[in-house]
Amino acid sequence: MIVNPILPGFNPDPSICRVGEDYYIATSTFEWFPGVQIHHSRDLVNWRLVRRPLDRASQLDMRGNPDSCGIWAPCLSHADGLFWLVYTDVKRLDGNFKDAHNYIVTAPAIEGPWSDPVYVNSSGFDPSLFHDDDGRKYFLNMVWNHRTDSVGGKPKHPAFAGILLQEYDAAAGKLIGEAKNVFAGSPHGLVEGPHLFKRGGWYYMTVAEGGTGYGHAVTMARARSIDGPYELHPKIHLFTAKDDPDAPLQRAGHGQVVETPQGEVYHTHLCSRPLPGMRRSPLGRETAIQKCVWREDGWLYPESGSPVPEVKVAAPAGTGDGAGERKAPASARHRFTDTRLPDDFQWLRTPEPGRIFTLTGSALRLHARESIGSWFEQALVARRQEHFSFRAETGVDFAPRNYQQAAGLTHYYNRHKFHFLAVTFHEELGRVLTIMSCPGDWPDGKLSFPLEAPVELPGEGPVGLAAEIDHDRLQFFYSLDGAQWRKAGPVLDASVISDEGGRGEHGSFTGAFIGMAAFDTSGSAIHADFSRFSYEPRGA
Repeated sequence: MIVNPILPGFNPDPSICRVGEDYYIATSTFEWFPGVQIHHSRDLVNWRLVRRPLDRASQLDMRGNPDSCGIWAPCLSHADGLFWLVYTDVKRLDGNFKDAHNYIVTAPAIEGPWSDPVYVNSSGFDPSLFHDDDGRKYFLNMVWNHRTDSVGGKPKHPAFAGILLQEYDAAAGKLIGEAKNVFAGSPHGLVEGPHLFKRGGWYYMTVAEGGTGYGHAVTMARARSIDGPYELHPKIHLFTAKDDPDAPLQRAGHGQVVETPQGEVYHTHLCSRPLPGMRRSPLGRETAIQKCVWREDGWLYPESGSPVPEVKVAAPAGTGDGAGERKAPASARHRFTDTRLPDDFQWLRTPEPGRIFTLTGSALRLHARESIGSWFEQALVARRQEHFSFRAETGVDFAPRNYQQAAGLTHYYNRHKFHFLAVTFHEELGRVLTIMSCPGDWPDGKLSFPLEAPVELPGEGPVGLAAEIDHDRLQFFYSLDGAQWRKAGPVLDASVISDEGGRGEHGSFTGAFIGMAAFDTSGSAIHADFSRFSYEPRGA
């Protein structure tokens, strides 16, 4: 069986592409760099991260992008011997404007090399590229209407003004002809995330609707001509959990159809698994997949007969050895002895990582820059939280000289949702341990300091730092000898480090990370050496 989610942790907006026996899924990365995650599978059961293709300044520079901006909803396709990746770089979140710029990059293989981007348009976000069977190509995106009261993280229907279609001339690298608004969506509203596929002379379009909260849905329509008119699916929504608050997979929407070599049909979608008893999703929007069937009326339906997504789904037939056997989650342990950052980790916004970290051969050295939560240049290297319960541990060697310098372990979502166990300096006590928390204080981002008094540390030497998270509870620990661990501060609210924490259901789009951070607001760029990092799952 396929067990959902197939890509646990922050992996939203899954665009799926099959080339021969190989399946690839591209997901959004928002402000995390490098941009776009591409996973590979041969059986739709087990997936492995193989590439983050937007990895240089000529392709992507997100310095200054607000939280939850950056790379939205990429689309991955294969045609003419190339992989085509379409993506949006969103420069503004709040207010009436989005400033969303759409680009295309190509590569002969998933591993690359990936080209510099070709600019396409800025009329809206969630672009996709459709390769028709006559060789023509069409670019789609939702169109954003700023003449609305759609502000404050609560989207209103008028801002989502339909799906634009325009022909794309690949040789010239530009759109040609007139753009046409081909689909307004269903009465559910908030239409976005278009994907086209063709079957039996019909053009089928799936879109996301209802926003990214608990009303999210995959909606389907079809037309005889690519530019419409499109008629809605008899059931309107292919997948949604909006009418089943007890379903284990909530917020189902935004995905794409794929067909196996044997003709079986599946549809990806994003989803979330809120903490029991509360509508908070620390793992963010994850990727799931459902099996579908074609019926006599020429429409696609969930094989289960229900639009509510299932956790366990039948795997494709004939997928070879190991099919249907999902590998157990493994612990991740790193000693940073290589010259390359392990694939688990990403950083924020900047295409110049050498300014915020280097690998010395024995440590990950963070070059402390701007404050934790900066939108420009902060030294924070972290990995996704993929389990509700886990322990993360690191060791840091850091010699701060003033209270404006800090380095340590952080459970992080964005600038107004994080907990940070940090080594810093106190004028009277010398080197100390403190906790800085921002428990969802939006929009101000004010800090709280959960430790009643800083913990005195020896004047030099490494300090072990750990975090144990059990669903909505976070406990920090520290060690001076690597063997004896002591609690640091009270139990903290881990649930706020979630999509819905702080500003609410529609306000944040990424997921919780755990990792290493350092800042130096004095401007001297002091460094902190992290000798190790481990992530140990303690359950699903």
